[in-house]
Amino acid sequence: MKKFAMLTVKGAVGLVPRAVRNKLKSNHKLTEFYSRSLQRSGLFYGFPSEKKRMAMYSAYLTHQNHRLQNLASIDEGARETSVVIIGVQKLSLTLASLNRVGVENERIFVVSEQDIEASVHCFTTISDAVNSISPSCRLLFLNSGDTIAKDSFELFLRCDSSADLVYCDTDKVDVKARRVSPHFLPDWNPDLQLSTGYVFTGVICRANLIHSNSIASSSIAGLVAELWVKQPQLSVEHIPYTLIHRSFNKTAITNGLIDIRKVLECATHAISSYNEELVVNHVQWPIESEPLVSLIIPTKNGKSLVKACIESILEKTVYQNYEILLIDNGSDETESLEYFAKLNKHPKVRVLSYPGEFNYSAINNFGVQHACSNSAVIGLVNNDIEVINPYWLTSMVGHAIRKDVGCVGAKLLYSDGRIQHAGVVLGYGGGAGHAHKYFPRYHPGYMKRLIATQNYSAVTAACLLVKKSLFTEVGGLNEEDLTVAFNDVDFCLRVKETGVRNVYCAEAELYHHESVSRGLDHAPAKAARFNRELNYLKKKWGKYIEHDPAYSPNLTLLRENFSIKAKEEFSSYI
Repeated sequence: MKKFAMLTVKGAVGLVPRAVRNKLKSNHKLTEFYSRSLQRSGLFYGFPSEKKRMAMYSAYLTHQNHRLQNLASIDEGARETSVVIIGVQKLSLTLASLNRVGVENERIFVVSEQDIEASVHCFTTISDAVNSISPSCRLLFLNSGDTIAKDSFELFLRCDSSADLVYCDTDKVDVKARRVSPHFLPDWNPDLQLSTGYVFTGVICRANLIHSNSIASSSIAGLVAELWVKQPQLSVEHIPYTLIHRSFNKTAITNGLIDIRKVLECATHAISSYNEELVVNHVQWPIESEPLVSLIIPTKNGKSLVKACIESILEKTVYQNYEILLIDNGSDETESLEYFAKLNKHPKVRVLSYPGEFNYSAINNFGVQHACSNSAVIGLVNNDIEVINPYWLTSMVGHAIRKDVGCVGAKLLYSDGRIQHAGVVLGYGGGAGHAHKYFPRYHPGYMKRLIATQNYSAVTAACLLVKKSLFTEVGGLNEEDLTVAFNDVDFCLRVKETGVRNVYCAEAELYHHESVSRGLDHAPAKAARFNRELNYLKKKWGKYIEHDPAYSPNLTLLRENFSIKAKEEFSSYI
């Protein structure tokens, strides 16, 4: 019924004159109400209905089962795997599941402060449980209430990975015994773990790893985060199959996020706050001495855009140690030139002239070359950006100065409140696209990935921070091969290849105005240029386009909505 109603509404909206529609879009509350209604109906941005999602997941399971059947036979010597269960909620379900797949009770260890009546080993802490197990033994960690199928356990048994830690995707089994609600996870994503504890069950590691790290965590999510914080070079492998049926265990999720906060407090100087409503951690990394940030803003004319951009930075930004370099690429409008001359008198602003044809990469490289000699952080900012959150620069700088972090991107909104950028996914459209594009501002996104700070392979240069030393090390933006498109993606990937992680900072919210009304440019010369730059990206970064580690291989590349792959996409997956 909802779907029919929204189809009727969409049809009616399509009959409204464009001018009227544009005026209605300026009302943010109305736009967000319309967007939410579309989302609930299953029509929003092409996102399938619940019924359709169930059918798509059923089709996926057919492909998964096919792949599992083709895997090698079990190494009998690998059966020395013990299971550590956290908690006692619905424990009988987990024990019955383990017994069905042949796990003997002497290899089952339950961690709980409550007394239980079961013929398994019981301990009050994870450390106590693991210390009673041989250091060479492999451990499978589950939350009480989670279950595992025979084929799944056999896959774990033959998983002879050299990685320190291995985790898998999960789903649920409903009251009708149907497999539903898959969690298709990215490859190891440390900052996402700190924000959401996304790895919270179905984890395998060796007992000696825990023995050697003096684990204090009481949850699986906390355990994973603590191991990584104490051992940053921890090797982690992701098995992209739904092998564990998770239970609804709110306590496990909450305890995991609390554990992660404790880990950060004890092992770092970061300040973590728990958002009870969103059920995510917000982490502010320390800024011991405020480094100078050079914000590079290219423009040609565009007085109104530039004015809104720069004045919002000057008036709203809490972080104060910054300079603004406005790079004028051949402006010829009197009102713009007059405004730029006035701006040039501001103590925080310098206006520099860059004549010649538009080359986004070259203009930004020029700006960085003229940044103050003692600036430590470079900020690439488009002229149509407007500050929303006063702490945007504080949050981004905190990440940018971390030794293990490269590029830092922001959450960017169209003028009507929809998401324009929340991280870049390689593979969308055969090249790259923006995660959760067109979602409403306050939507949590897939597995809270819209509201959680995390690692992406790339972020947009419309608002990007990076250490000046890193910018210089990789040679800046590619002004020879990527003059307009994909230069930010290429830059981020070159930075990533130095051994650091790129970050999408969900707490840094800004508007990205002009793009909302800009369509595709079909001019032959510009189309040819775009295709050349796309082909360059494909040739150089094919491994990321084939599989972006920040995205699941089970999710679609046809739309930017984190939906399950369509049937036609599985042909290359099998």
